[in-house]
Amino acid sequence: MDARRDEIRERYLLPRRPPSSARGLHHFALVSSDVERTIRFYQELLEFPLTEIFENRDYKGSSHFFFDIGNGNLLAFFDFPGLDLGPYQEVLGGLHHIAISVDPATWERLRGKLEMAGVPHQIESGASIYFRDPDGARLELLADHLGEMYGSRVL
Repeated sequence: MDARRDEIRERYLLPRRPPSSARGLHHFALVSSDVERTIRFYQELLEFPLTEIFENRDYKGSSHFFFDIGNGNLLAFFDFPGLDLGPYQEVLGGLHHIAISVDPATWERLRGKLEMAGVPHQIESGASIYFRDPDGARLELLADHLGEMYGSRVL
């Protein structure tokens, strides 16, 4: 596998990377089974401010709501009352996790808040905390700067 990865890197990782056509991540959307529980978790525990909530244009009675995750990026949610969507399932080929950068002091504070709230979590490499939100989506708080991963530049 290392040889294949090296071959792909050699073929596609350009020496002079052109600018991206994208301006950034507008929002990443997940499903919430309980709007208030989701707001309490993301706003009160993780300190991501709620920025807006309105009716989902695609499903009457459903809410579409957003949290500020910094740098002009949003984490969004939909609820679908009346639909029995069942619990979140992590599947091969689906969403694995969402990694959100926070500064080291915030990382420590949020780690303490997760522990105080009894949220099961796993710490990796002293810079990542993995845990699940109330609906089971896997999140990572990463103490590295945007564009860095465990001390290496990835951007």
